[in-house]
Amino acid sequence: MQVDKMASTKLGMEQGNNEEDSNRSNSSNALPLSSSGKKMKEDKDISPLDGDMLDIVSKKLVSFDDLFNFSAVCKEWRAVHKIYWRKFLESQSPLIVQTTRNAKRFYSFYSIPEKRAYSSKLSYFRGKSYCGSSSGYLVMAGANNILQLMNPFTRKQKIIDISVVRKDLTYFACRVLLAFTRDSDEFVLVASCKRFLGLYVYHSRNSSWKTYSKRGHPWKVVDFVLFNNTIYVLTYKAEIGVLSLNSESLKFLKLKNTPNVPSWSYSLLSCDGELLVVDFVPNKVLDVYRIDWETMSYVKLQTLGERALFHSPYKCYALANPGKWGFESNRVYSIDWDSIDRDSAECEVYSGSNNELVECIMLAGSSREVRSRSTPYWLDWCFRNQHDEVDYSLVE
Repeated sequence: MQVDKMASTKLGMEQGNNEEDSNRSNSSNALPLSSSGKKMKEDKDISPLDGDMLDIVSKKLVSFDDLFNFSAVCKEWRAVHKIYWRKFLESQSPLIVQTTRNAKRFYSFYSIPEKRAYSSKLSYFRGKSYCGSSSGYLVMAGANNILQLMNPFTRKQKIIDISVVRKDLTYFACRVLLAFTRDSDEFVLVASCKRFLGLYVYHSRNSSWKTYSKRGHPWKVVDFVLFNNTIYVLTYKAEIGVLSLNSESLKFLKLKNTPNVPSWSYSLLSCDGELLVVDFVPNKVLDVYRIDWETMSYVKLQTLGERALFHSPYKCYALANPGKWGFESNRVYSIDWDSIDRDSAECEVYSGSNNELVECIMLAGSSREVRSRSTPYWLDWCFRNQHDEVDYSLVE
């Protein structure tokens, strides 16, 4: 669906440096064009539609590009878009990042509760490999030794030079964590590679990388998460460590009842003030532990309770009170790359009690751009509301 011709200019992207956010093109400062090509005054209301009708129109748009263009028409349209977009970004319901083999400049964000896909024409991602999603940003890597971080919901982006760690990162086996420094525009990016088992942290404040583990030495880290403004890491032996941003060191916790079975599928999750460790293989393994800080021990959970897990080849995530956001409690929602070779993509839903398959959610409402080229497949889960913050002062 196309918006008014006055807003037909496509949203542009500005190439920034490693700390620069670019969202100037077609922003609220841009003036829409009239049919004669002349710029109109920003404050002029040219809409004959009332607020309720505009709200209906905005909810019918399934392209992020059209939604941004909608806000550039006039003052009243911009006000309606602002309210709609704020509610959209506050939702904790995860979206599935979706693309196809033959249309990789098109990305869609599929909502299971809504049964619809929001599309975005991200042509500047063409030729780049997906590495993960964190704090609302998609992290992409290219052959030119850069990581490109872009938030499709705000149109902000960051560029990071990875030439010093390039040999130890395999894009298709990467895990990433983006966290912003409290009360500033600085950020850190944690990256690891399942193949080479390295652990690296990028600091925007001095545009540098720090190496914590290289090719599995001295630690084989399989996952990490931000918990209480501190970065925690997990090894394949279920050891949990605290990462110091001020030095290249990890301080491991002394925990009781640590699982004695090493696993490369361990995940470390933060959920509603709790730190969880999950070992999940569909239909085979589902072990969930909660860290009890009073006893400093692992506590095994028999069910997920009022939680849901969201599993992908890149990462596992957790959501408390999922019923509020259109998902079921005590469920594991799992997507994988096998859907590339299927006629249709699907999300498998497993019981959080016995790991049995209870439902398969089929793809519906795919965007026109993606559907016309080839079958969509799932990449990862994206939490649009997430904005992790880290505090340098908490760990020496």
